[in-house]
Amino acid sequence: MTATRITSTFITKNRPDKDHQAAAETRPARRFCAVDSLAMGDPLVGSAAHAERNLLISWPRPKWQRSLRRASDMPDDVATQLEAIAEAGRRVNLIHRRGEDAELHRLFLMPEQREYRVARDELAAFLAAFSRGDSLAAWGGDAIAMPMILCCTHGKKDKCCAKFGYQSYRALADAVARDDLPFDVWESTHLGGCRLATSALVLPALRKYGRLNPDDVPGLLEAEQDGRPYLPCYRGDSRLTPVAQCAQVAALEWLAARGLHARVQVDDALEQSGGPRLTLPVRWQAGEQVGRLTVSCLESELIRHDTCADYERDGAQPSRVWRATHIA
Repeated sequence: MTATRITSTFITKNRPDKDHQAAAETRPARRFCAVDSLAMGDPLVGSAAHAERNLLISWPRPKWQRSLRRASDMPDDVATQLEAIAEAGRRVNLIHRRGEDAELHRLFLMPEQREYRVARDELAAFLAAFSRGDSLAAWGGDAIAMPMILCCTHGKKDKCCAKFGYQSYRALADAVARDDLPFDVWESTHLGGCRLATSALVLPALRKYGRLNPDDVPGLLEAEQDGRPYLPCYRGDSRLTPVAQCAQVAALEWLAARGLHARVQVDDALEQSGGPRLTLPVRWQAGEQVGRLTVSCLESELIRHDTCADYERDGAQPSRVWRATHIA
């Protein structure tokens, strides 16, 4: 197989889009970390880390606080239990959708793919039973029927998530309702990567997206219906390390450019040469076609603001990023 040298990486969303450009041009005195991240070519890949075990709780967005799992009207015992659940290794996010009952909470467990409806005055008992590993049959429990799409709109965490997140959420929700598509779309608290707003997550597939704009919505929904990632906004498989995510996305882009929607598996690094460069083997399958690639990824340092709060708090900090440079 002929080797291909990558001159600009396979990331297709490293150029400022019209919405982010307009924000930068019309608000010269106000900075947004997502605008600056995009302008400096901060790569999407390698930023997809996310816990496999999740607990999602519906809670009205106006009550959200800066913490991803706290609300201003949340009972203290419930807040304490959620902190303990998070410390035990399960990520806890609040989610919201207009029209939901504010006092009857919907709780989703992943990867168990179970949903429960719990009145607020029963939340503490439910969470206590869950933490002990007791049966939750008293609260029913249904199988989750369709993929969930979470879209971060957590403005109290970062202003980019409010500015860019809500318009993307609205576009997703409207498209799903209009075309009666098999997705359950929710607003969510912090999903990680504020500088990559809009951030989105598809469960249970654990596919993570960034810089999702309304124009991307049709392509994302089409790809997800086919069970494949939408590559222009794809940050990588959450189960992989950052460098493996880099190799994965580069391979998927390389194959897609050749008309192949493939599944890929990234193996451990073959070799390390020249310091920060790693070469990773990738196996792929598209229908009955199979093959192997090797992807070289280069680590470098980027000085960036991870959140808008960094402008006033810590300032720009060095971060390590990976870029694909060569495929054979």
